[in-house]
Amino acid sequence: MDFGRVVTAMVTPFDSNLQIDWKQTEKLIDYLIEEQQSDSLVVCGTTGESPTLSEEEKLRLFEASVRFAKGRCKIIAGTGSNDTEHSIHLTKKAEQTGVDGILLVSPYYNKPSQEGLYRHFQAIAAETKLPVMIYNIPHRTGVNISDETMLRLAQIPNVTAVKESSGDLDQMTRIIANAPEGFRLYSGDDNLTLPVLAIGGYGVVSVASHVIGRQMQSMIRAFLEGDVKKAAEWHAKLHPIFRGLFRMPNPAPVKYALGLHGVDVGGVRLPLVSVPEEEGRFIRALFQ
Repeated sequence: MDFGRVVTAMVTPFDSNLQIDWKQTEKLIDYLIEEQQSDSLVVCGTTGESPTLSEEEKLRLFEASVRFAKGRCKIIAGTGSNDTEHSIHLTKKAEQTGVDGILLVSPYYNKPSQEGLYRHFQAIAAETKLPVMIYNIPHRTGVNISDETMLRLAQIPNVTAVKESSGDLDQMTRIIANAPEGFRLYSGDDNLTLPVLAIGGYGVVSVASHVIGRQMQSMIRAFLEGDVKKAAEWHAKLHPIFRGLFRMPNPAPVKYALGLHGVDVGGVRLPLVSVPEEEGRFIRALFQ
């Protein structure tokens, strides 16, 4: 399964009562595919505010996203949690909605050992036929999936990719160098997209691609075509946006930025809060 080079971790549109806005969800998916050139969408990841979505909301979002995408891009369902049995349950339910793949974040808060991490992902992967992308984000989960553990996981036939948000290029290099053929490493940080490509990574699971996806595709294409200078120029141009969208907890800034681009996706659910006016001025300046 090829998820492409630019995978957008999609926000969840809310109405004025912070309920899912299904009309805007369809509009957003059209926008991400047609205007921003997303190759795949992660639905109900952290950027989609998964911690505050109910299971019913998640399953409806998976089904609706498949329906709205109409085969124009792949849909990856975020079904990971820190409860292995519940992750298996949600993964099985997600598979029934017709999604193309699964994203599994490493267990958070309970801080399992490396062996615990391996068995967690192994148990979930064994219960689905879908390709699985592991998500390593230690600064949120409190535990890093080591390169040794990731390489063990990469031997599982349907574990096909990792979204690496450790920020550790040495760790990523070891994974890329020793993973089986066909296993793909994606940057989980927009600002590291080009550096990760340079060490052999495949693409990015992105937040910024909501609003600069087309430009990110141009940067990646320039690099793949051997025009490193042009790719570096794109990186330098886009870098302030990569960094600026994370001055406040994600996804409040990118939801605000989408509004600036004519796609109203509403606010965020507590405990997150919307962008204050001063921060809004900063974000508007990024796109002037």
